[in-house]
Amino acid sequence: TMTIHSEEHIVDVHVRSGVYSSDTIFDYTHGYIATRLFSRNACFIMKIKKELIPELREIGRLAFERQTMKDVYSPNNVWAQFQAGNSRLGRWKDWILYGKHIEKLCTGLPLYQ
Repeated sequence: TMTIHSEEHIVDVHVRSGVYSSDTIFDYTHGYIATRLFSRNACFIMKIKKELIPELREIGRLAFERQTMKDVYSPNNVWAQFQAGNSRLGRWKDWILYGKHIEKLCTGLPLYQ
């Protein structure tokens, strides 16, 4: 499921698929995406690159296309591949940088950038 909070410039994406379940937050105000993978008990954070990640209004359009057409005919499909590296627990400086929505998603989990 996807929830778009236009006034806060946040998109919440919840994937419920057993071992592959995850929650993702696109925080356009702070410019970061965080994905919590439940099977790995970890949080992956990446900077939003405007040339690769659709804008907030574009994500809503893509979601509508997907829902109504069952397939997105768009060059703007978003895929990310995470490679595990060094992790650390978030510090207060991180939460200022990433914002309260990502803090809520990732507090207490190892962070991978």
